[in-house]
Amino acid sequence: MPYTTINKSLDYFNTVLYTGNGASTHQITGVGFQPDWNWHKIRNDTDWHMVNDAVRGANYAIYPNATNAQGNVPTGLKSFDSDGFTVGSLPDSNQNNGNFVSWNWKANGQGSSNTDGSINTTYTSANTTAGFSIIQYTGNGSAGATIGHGLGTVPKMFIVKKISSTGAWNVYHEKIGNTGGISLDLTGGTDTNIRYWNNTSPTSSVLSLGSSSQVNGSGVTYICYVFSEKQGYSKFGSYTGNNNADGAFVYTGFKPAFLMVKYTGAGQNWIIIDNKRNTYNLISAGDSLNLRPNTSDAEQTSNGIDLLSNGFKCRSSDGDSNGYTTPYIYMAFAEAPLVGSNNVPCTAR
Repeated sequence: MPYTTINKSLDYFNTVLYTGNGASTHQITGVGFQPDWNWHKIRNDTDWHMVNDAVRGANYAIYPNATNAQGNVPTGLKSFDSDGFTVGSLPDSNQNNGNFVSWNWKANGQGSSNTDGSINTTYTSANTTAGFSIIQYTGNGSAGATIGHGLGTVPKMFIVKKISSTGAWNVYHEKIGNTGGISLDLTGGTDTNIRYWNNTSPTSSVLSLGSSSQVNGSGVTYICYVFSEKQGYSKFGSYTGNNNADGAFVYTGFKPAFLMVKYTGAGQNWIIIDNKRNTYNLISAGDSLNLRPNTSDAEQTSNGIDLLSNGFKCRSSDGDSNGYTTPYIYMAFAEAPLVGSNNVPCTAR
């Protein structure tokens, strides 16, 4: 039975739902820690996804469904607080009577420069316990450049976004490999290109970059979110669909609190499911509430995925989650580890 050094997942990741009030200051509590990465989205209306982090500063937003450079948006997320965060009057963050979801991760504040790579990072904020770091760096345009991630273990996935100008959201995932990337902001499939990661896998200390302006343009500023796997707490894997309502079961070793999935071929959306919006096992595929990072769409009721005690199961033939007999990739974080560091199983949920 998997165990982890993390006894309480909620110390490092938590989903919080809230209702907007349109006010200039609206404090959201209940996260359980001061977040360093916040991703929020209105559920019942069409509006942009918002991503903020402690490295760039709370007011600076980027948008997974768009290629825009970062913007200083003081009416969006205003601050990271000891038990949550505060939003302003921006409808994307605080529409009156809007139903919102926020996903929150703990890194290590703003961090400091890391000199492990050939490029010294401006900031690397690393939480080695949770296997999560945030990196800000300036590219040099040279294939084979490296940047230090500070985790001390090999990352399984990372997401790079150009923030000083427009650019796609480029994703490295171990199950795709080091020869290509996939874009978080698009429905496209894997793009095989040495210019992303220089055909070089990350190590326990550095990430490798190619010469693409999307990840390493000379003088261009980037933000990078890095994930290593922690047994019983996080999982970054793949599965093969079967285009059947009795779909694949994927073992993670825990009940997922957060799940993001993408078909590695073209033409399908990314989807995010969590345990706060989906609080019970599915009766039908239409019961599964999901949001699509690559669109500004309101919440959808499709892509039936059941969050189970030790993994997840696809219960529809929808193309976004199970419609093809070729690989899907995923990232998942635990509601609670099955067994903690004291070797005691968690309470059944």
